[in-house]
Amino acid sequence: MANPSTPHPSPPISILFVCLGNICRSPMAEATFRSLTSSPPHPHPHPQISHLDSAGTGAYHTSAPPDPRTMRTLAKHGIVDYRHQARKIQKGDFEKFDYVLAMDGENLRDLERLRGRVVREGKREKERAKERRVQGGDGRGTDNADADTECEEQETHDNEQPEPKNKSAKIMLFGDFTPHKGEEVIDPYYGADNGFEVAYEQMVRFSKGFLREVLGVDEEGG
Repeated sequence: MANPSTPHPSPPISILFVCLGNICRSPMAEATFRSLTSSPPHPHPHPQISHLDSAGTGAYHTSAPPDPRTMRTLAKHGIVDYRHQARKIQKGDFEKFDYVLAMDGENLRDLERLRGRVVREGKREKERAKERRVQGGDGRGTDNADADTECEEQETHDNEQPEPKNKSAKIMLFGDFTPHKGEEVIDPYYGADNGFEVAYEQMVRFSKGFLREVLGVDEEGG
């Protein structure tokens, strides 16, 4: 029998890291975070992490592996088992993940616009479903007026529920998890290798900040 004084553990959380093309910054963020939250020889993340992934706001590199410079930087720091194929963020990601973490302000704005579009589409679909029900087509007569009213009241209540369905979903800058809120990861794609090293250092700091603030894990990720 559980001790009533023992606090219930928080449910595991899921995190999606997002940049523009999903070949440089966001896969590096995912790989770094995964490395910090895994305990060798067990390859799986911390028990408070249910799922990690990364995506891009654009479909420029769909199915491509991470940039070779990303992989070399990760390997330099002992991360050699990371595999990923680039993908564009999908509308279902806003319900699937608890945190959607952007690498820079432009990514953040794109994500907020996309989720706004998803919310509007969901509301329009509910309105269309309501109109179809009101217009008939199901053979019901006036004797079912009370049932119709009850259904409409339920739909109104449903429309008042926050979107997306995952109420804990948050869109944030990854760099908000530092003392200097709003720090961005500059895209190193067009620069030299040292830009990837700078990005890696940021990923480590941001990951440790997230672990402290959200999961209460110390800086070593244990």
